[in-house]
Amino acid sequence: MLIDTHCHLDAAEFGADQAELTGAARAAGVERIVVPSVERANFQAVYALCSQFASCFPAYGIHPMYVDHASDDDLNVLREYLREKNPVAAGEIGLDFFIDKYDREKQEYFFIEQLKLAREFDLPVLLHVRRSQDTVLKHLRRIKVKGGIAHAFNGSLQQAEEFIRLGFKLGFGGAATYSRATRLHGLLRELPLASIVLETDAPDMPPAFLERGQPNKPEYLPRIAEILAGLRGIPFESLALATSENALTVLDRMQT
Repeated sequence: MLIDTHCHLDAAEFGADQAELTGAARAAGVERIVVPSVERANFQAVYALCSQFASCFPAYGIHPMYVDHASDDDLNVLREYLREKNPVAAGEIGLDFFIDKYDREKQEYFFIEQLKLAREFDLPVLLHVRRSQDTVLKHLRRIKVKGGIAHAFNGSLQQAEEFIRLGFKLGFGGAATYSRATRLHGLLRELPLASIVLETDAPDMPPAFLERGQPNKPEYLPRIAEILAGLRGIPFESLALATSENALTVLDRMQT
């Protein structure tokens, strides 16, 4: 069994093909898919999708790239979804200091408020941490949450160890399949296997084996996992078992 811990299955690139996508994923051995939201406008779409497909599990949050048009009322709506709509995590939340002309103050405000909500409902969080690892860690030390996943992790070994100390797993996917991704390859070899989970971030973060412009899909996770297992020097089966156990440990509501 494989678990895709981060897949935007409701994305416009997929149209109305979710039944085909989830079926292809199951046929490939991907039995569970976590679907995070990115803004208030898609909370309901994520909830409806995960209500329709038993292999899909929702997370609700406001992504840092969407906070420019977010409001406190969105946080109120988020609270209701976290309370009533069966989330396995709060997410996707975090900080992004890579994008042009970002509003750091507003990003941090919404991140802090969403960490408080995750703490209120005893939920793990799905973190977006692009060029923001140290600032994210600063807030996590101050606002204690029930662990979670640092999605698409690309920080240093020292930062990775600090996320792990705070109860987090680290998400790896298509970015690590590229020959030039030497930092990720080093992390995959050095980190404890118990700290690693798999993800596609579909339709984004396409693996190296896709032609340019093709969307990523959850059915590609086994092939990604094979590459990552090879980088780590362990059998595919060992990586699949460990990463699935890790995902169920940190996202414990998927077990019920």
